[in-house]
Amino acid sequence: MSSEPTASAEVFDYVVVGGGTAGNVVAARLTEDPDVSVCVLEAGPSDVGDDNVLQLDRWMDLLESGYDWDYPVEPQSSGNSLMRHARAKVLGGCSSHNSCIAFWAPAEDLDDWAAAGCTGWSAADLFPLYRRLESNDAPGDHHGRSGPVKLRTLKGGEDPCGTALLEACAQAGIPTTPFNTGETVIRGANWFQINSDENNVRQSSSVAYLHPVMGRRPHLSVRTGVHAKRLVFEGRRCVGAEYLAPDQSTTRTVRARREVIVSCGSIDTPKLLMLSGIGPATQLREHGVDVLVDSAGVGENLQDHPEGVIMWEARRPMPTRSSQWWEAGIFYDTEPGLDRPDLMFHYGSVPFDMNTARHGYPTTDNAFCLTPNVTRARSRGTVRLRSGDFRDKPRVDPRYFTHEHDARVMTYGLKLARRIAGQPALSGWAGAELAPGPDVRTDDELLDYLHKTHNTVYHPACTVKMGADDDALAPVDARLRVKGVEGLRVADGSVMPDLVTVNPCITTMMIGEKCSDLLKADAR
Repeated sequence: MSSEPTASAEVFDYVVVGGGTAGNVVAARLTEDPDVSVCVLEAGPSDVGDDNVLQLDRWMDLLESGYDWDYPVEPQSSGNSLMRHARAKVLGGCSSHNSCIAFWAPAEDLDDWAAAGCTGWSAADLFPLYRRLESNDAPGDHHGRSGPVKLRTLKGGEDPCGTALLEACAQAGIPTTPFNTGETVIRGANWFQINSDENNVRQSSSVAYLHPVMGRRPHLSVRTGVHAKRLVFEGRRCVGAEYLAPDQSTTRTVRARREVIVSCGSIDTPKLLMLSGIGPATQLREHGVDVLVDSAGVGENLQDHPEGVIMWEARRPMPTRSSQWWEAGIFYDTEPGLDRPDLMFHYGSVPFDMNTARHGYPTTDNAFCLTPNVTRARSRGTVRLRSGDFRDKPRVDPRYFTHEHDARVMTYGLKLARRIAGQPALSGWAGAELAPGPDVRTDDELLDYLHKTHNTVYHPACTVKMGADDDALAPVDARLRVKGVEGLRVADGSVMPDLVTVNPCITTMMIGEKCSDLLKADAR
């Protein structure tokens, strides 16, 4: 297909492929300059006026819905082969699809990135960008007060079970500790901060960055319902993208005078790069894709936060209203000497049986749960092409629990959850343990349960990691430029060298802020 511009002036300074968590930030920041034009291509629908997306308390209804790409995983040798990876099919990406738990990444995570060759990505470099993006109601001079993303601190006033949980944590030696203070919480529990406004409208990247300017900036074009097919190159310079129009039959091309930024997320970004000829050469040839750059790291290094669940029937009625039903969390260190927690729990004021009921574990409408997750998992997976057809879902193989560390930490988490539930403060709430059940006691029994029933916190990352110029397994350099070509960058969670310890949504927005700064600097 010809890559020439059409008569309708399909030419912009920048093309952002993927209206996701980071991509919308890039588009909004670049178009603060009225002389800079940007086109955003998003495969999903718009979220404007759609309460199914905007009302945060409905987020769980989005799983396996029409707003979800709903990626299955490849058969797992030691994990849950029936698990699905929810990836948002809507403007805003996963920031329009998640529970909006808001964290600054620990300084130690970011300093590790810098030490691994990502110059300019230390905590000292990046904390100012968190400050710039947020308008935070928490105390502290480090917080931003005028950024586009509203962050508010939950109080738990309508959840007496959650209040009892925090008291039980304190009784178990886990103090009530505020989050996002600028200090890493290694052991502590509290209500979360969330990116949601006072009316419980999610503060996704689309709501915070695009909605205020859409229709007001003629140099910003946001196109929804358009599915990117491949990137367009002239020689080794990326000059645009081909996409399938909403009529599902017409292929169109949009061109970039300056650069193309891919922001399709940690599953679809490596897929698009591979379909465009950038990836492991042998795999590309297997699917009939001409190799432009033999980049062995594309689709490698897949990291995630695997998550188990332990659930109790509640002795009293659970709340019928909540901001998003997962309002509190716990951090813990399972061995001495850690500078970051290796275990985290989300507390759910609802039953969470999507992976237990199929195995016959009992459930009820009136339950609460704790979901231990491995914050710094050591298992590494892959994203591969299924075929050379852009419509086909990629092969996602997280290779869960292929590293013993992950199994040890999560098994520890189930035992710690039982210890918390056994404290006096929860005696009036914790009824029968529904899953895994009181008879599942030994490490082998607990691990067998986890292998069958675990889920994910939906945090896939690191599949197009950035790194030093001489790192052959880092497809992207520290300025987010794709190595081996010109005019192409990646800005989303796939560029993380290692997944952050905490929920990564706000960090992914921060990556968008950083990318916009890099683009502006390099355009001078």
